[in-house]
Amino acid sequence: MKKERQTIITGIGHYLPPQVVTNFDLEKRINTSDEWIRQRTGIIERHYASEGIGSSDLGVEAAKLAIKDAGIDVAEIDFIIAATLSPDHYFPGIGVLIGAKLGLPGIGALDVRNQCSGFIYGLSVADQYIRSGTYQKILLVAAEVQSSNLDTSDEGRDMAVLFGDGAGAVILEPNSENDGRGILTTKLFADGHYASELWMEKPSPKDRPTFSPLLLEEKRFFPRMNGRNVFKHAVEKMPQAVFAALDEVGLTIDDVDHLIPHQANDRISLMVAQKLKIPVEKVIRNIQHVGNTTAASIPIALDEAVKEGRIKKGDIVVLTAFGSGFTWASAILRW
Repeated sequence: MKKERQTIITGIGHYLPPQVVTNFDLEKRINTSDEWIRQRTGIIERHYASEGIGSSDLGVEAAKLAIKDAGIDVAEIDFIIAATLSPDHYFPGIGVLIGAKLGLPGIGALDVRNQCSGFIYGLSVADQYIRSGTYQKILLVAAEVQSSNLDTSDEGRDMAVLFGDGAGAVILEPNSENDGRGILTTKLFADGHYASELWMEKPSPKDRPTFSPLLLEEKRFFPRMNGRNVFKHAVEKMPQAVFAALDEVGLTIDDVDHLIPHQANDRISLMVAQKLKIPVEKVIRNIQHVGNTTAASIPIALDEAVKEGRIKKGDIVVLTAFGSGFTWASAILRW
């Protein structure tokens, strides 16, 4: 039996495509306003990928930065986990594409389809592999390109203003120093009864044929959301996930140095902080300049906070997410 080890993030990076799209830019495309978007979401601008650029491309750029940050050679990576709701193709997933673009033929690649909770789900999987000794250096990438499939009509404008493109990546390894740093716990939850409250219904292999002119006419291939119900569940489930994780490792909310919620909507982040009774100064929020980048939102925010020096060695960092599925999750790290 291989001895269980603690998993630590040794490298982190993120990448945002260069095109910045402000709320004023969206005013020219969508029946909306800068004031409306700011008041309801906290978003000022977001990044869009150029035509021909997929989530695997953004993921590779983030991965290169994480690899450099970890100070390892790319050839040392022995497993890849990729999280996205916007893969380059219907199939295969982006994990294998990232592996090929990094020059890693033969390395196993696992795709995680848990949408906004994808990074934490992927983190949990990586943690188990590292702890069991199955793998030594895992690349976890979360990447999204959603700007190419947004409904800019009045029917879809509430969602269209939310999303941005981007990627975040981490390198995970065993903690050789045994100093208590690393992933302390992860907690994962789901309830598929609410799947249709936030989903992209089509295309579906249940249909014969899967693709048809009717599919385009009905516009059911655009993402749809019951915003009120999603908000209600998000502000309930994320705090519950955080408390469950804290209880498991014997910590309280007062022990937390930083909370990084999924950047879905700034009003949700602030409400989660209120329910947790954590000072807003401890909540890392970057949605104003990146928008909702779904699976990539937590690693992007985490990397920015680390690079800014806000997160320091030994800090207790709590991650939490909620999204389509419904899925929700939390993780506690001693940085």
